[in-house]
Amino acid sequence: MAGKIGVYFDLQNIGGGLDVEALAAQLREKWGELTPVVKVCPVLAESVDEIRADIAAQGLDGVLLCGASPRVDADLYRFPVQVEHVNLREQCVLAFKDPQASSAPARDGAPELLTLMARDYLNMGVVKLQKSEVPDSAAVPGTPRILVIGGGWTGLTAAAEAAATGYEVVLVEKADKLGGAVNNIPVTSPQGPLWTDKQPADLAAKISRVTNDPKITTHLNAQMQKLEGQPGAFTAVIATAGGPVSVEVGAVVLASGWAPLDEKYLAPMGLGKSPRVVHAAQFGKMLSAGEVTARRIAFVLDTTLAEEAVAAAGAQADAAGAQAVAEAARPAAAEAEGEAKPFVKEDLESIRHLAYSNAVNSVGMLRLANIVCEKTNDAVQAFILYKNMTVPGILERFYKKMQNRLGIMMTKADVTAIREAGDHMVVSCQNTLLGMDFDLDVDLVVLPTGLVPTTAKDVVVEFAYRQGPDFPDLELFDGFADSNYICFPYETRRTGVYAAGCVRQPMTMDACEEDARGAVLKAVQSIEAAGHGVAVLPRSGDASYPVFNFVRCTQCKRCTEECPFGALDDDEKGTPKPNPARCRRCGTCFGACPERVISFANYNIDQIGSMIREVQVPRDFKKEGPRILILACENDAYPALDMAGMRRRAWSPYARIIPVRCLGSVNAIWVSDAMSKGFDGVMLLGCKYGDDYQCHFVKGSEICAKRRDNIAETLDRLGVQPERVEQLEVAIDEYDTVPDLIDGFVGRIMELGPNPFKGM
Repeated sequence: MAGKIGVYFDLQNIGGGLDVEALAAQLREKWGELTPVVKVCPVLAESVDEIRADIAAQGLDGVLLCGASPRVDADLYRFPVQVEHVNLREQCVLAFKDPQASSAPARDGAPELLTLMARDYLNMGVVKLQKSEVPDSAAVPGTPRILVIGGGWTGLTAAAEAAATGYEVVLVEKADKLGGAVNNIPVTSPQGPLWTDKQPADLAAKISRVTNDPKITTHLNAQMQKLEGQPGAFTAVIATAGGPVSVEVGAVVLASGWAPLDEKYLAPMGLGKSPRVVHAAQFGKMLSAGEVTARRIAFVLDTTLAEEAVAAAGAQADAAGAQAVAEAARPAAAEAEGEAKPFVKEDLESIRHLAYSNAVNSVGMLRLANIVCEKTNDAVQAFILYKNMTVPGILERFYKKMQNRLGIMMTKADVTAIREAGDHMVVSCQNTLLGMDFDLDVDLVVLPTGLVPTTAKDVVVEFAYRQGPDFPDLELFDGFADSNYICFPYETRRTGVYAAGCVRQPMTMDACEEDARGAVLKAVQSIEAAGHGVAVLPRSGDASYPVFNFVRCTQCKRCTEECPFGALDDDEKGTPKPNPARCRRCGTCFGACPERVISFANYNIDQIGSMIREVQVPRDFKKEGPRILILACENDAYPALDMAGMRRRAWSPYARIIPVRCLGSVNAIWVSDAMSKGFDGVMLLGCKYGDDYQCHFVKGSEICAKRRDNIAETLDRLGVQPERVEQLEVAIDEYDTVPDLIDGFVGRIMELGPNPFKGM
């Protein structure tokens, strides 16, 4: 714990709304020997050398910087001791709203409520440092070897790039040859300047680069049998034709690619019923084999089925449902033997709009139409019918060129029916750009291919984790192995395993190459981070990790079950077994622990509880107002509050904000502490979950919402209104609305009146 703390006020960043000298004097008086150095610096950024000198001369083991948000210029203040920030600018002076005056922030003088806010935040900052320790090292010696799963275009690129960094590589491919789907794509969409013409895939050169590199070991006809351990120290067991092979690796690049969507979803459009209807992947194989003889071809990118087709599909669903009920007692082994699952009504939405259809189909259809025209010296007429032509980035140049390509006709259209008529097919088109509905006679219909990630169909990695062999909750991401698309590409729910290519999201071949390089860099970073004992994103560089008091552990399993990243296994006795390098430092485990036996050196139950108890809660509710505790997620809510303050979007001065790593780390005891202290309300401000999922730690807000329901029941039994504890969600870009959320909650608390425990 910090026993000597130096406190430094940044006068320039605090501004003129506070009497800083008076605050400094009060701090010296309250904390005495704990804060032997309390200084007011005209410009804190110019006092770095002075602070370093004080650390050496006074033996300081903690530095408290009072001024701007900890999110501002943090890199300027790197000291050999613990550093904490008190946010007196964005979330105090700039955010202050006098409840007796206008909503404008204070500029002249120091209103009493503003001074009380600043004093509370200062005391909370001191006790936060006092209750914090420097984490011990949890370094895991990194194995300089990367495992690449998948030998397609993305996997080959990843293997070559990883070897180029100096790392050894183990490449695992389930087929008997490398190349994957690109074996059927000899000519690709544009992959480089000028981005207007197709290019040869040159797959042989890419394969040669991998097979001739001494740093790369390749296993064909192989698949993962087991992956255990943690970043820097994984053990991979690979099932090969010659028997299992065990290899130590530091990180994994998952590039297992995609598989076509089940044909049943395209059955109402004729797929599987007529040989004249194929999907794009099938057509690509036919084209490569020289089997395309059709002269009029319709390339259909999306459909709006006629009512009779939907009705027929619905009847099929009803029949399948009746059959499923009749066969409910059938042994489950039948499905394991490979029987197709019945078509159900929930599949209808996928028919109306094909799931897993994407920009790859748009670009792919343009490429296929172009190739077939060239192969036949423009004897083929290619009709491209689309509802949405989605072309990523600079490939717009290719699209523009294809618009003017002889032999290709494009039109926006609702394809309402596809039917066989003797020796040809009829495609019914409505709402076309031609201003008329028409029936198009063609020899062949090419439908889009749904690119389903392999992780949605199979257990690709086979984790030897307590939480199971697969990536958890894949349905949240439609089966794609990704934990946060927006903020952390390549990341998966398993630390040290990074997804690239179409297993992460559908993408063109040039994008797959770029993706492979990014995933390799993340894999290298993971190995290096494990070797230094620090976390990867989102708390990159954090040296803390959860510490367990196993003497008091009741083996309730809540921490192991709720950890979003599988960082905890069980030992032979059923006690949690930490894997520090898997941990992302979110604190969900100690938020879950009913016995409070889990903590971090610099973030723990006692630390936040002590900060709560430092707030001066007034006894007179009517005269001095309520006190509201806000536990704000540091990932979205806290930055949104900062940005609101910077934009002079003020909020109630009755709120006191404590940043938490994730709402998943919120322990019920903090709410109890606040209520027993006399707080009139507790607001949990976190990321969005559910359909609008944005949580950096995947399930933190959702887990907190479930715990809040339990807290509400407890409060109700104690005679305290459950409405005093409320969870609200905010995205980082909703800074204009977050002050209204706070003021709205404060208003509801004002109507409820004082906490019944106030003054006890």
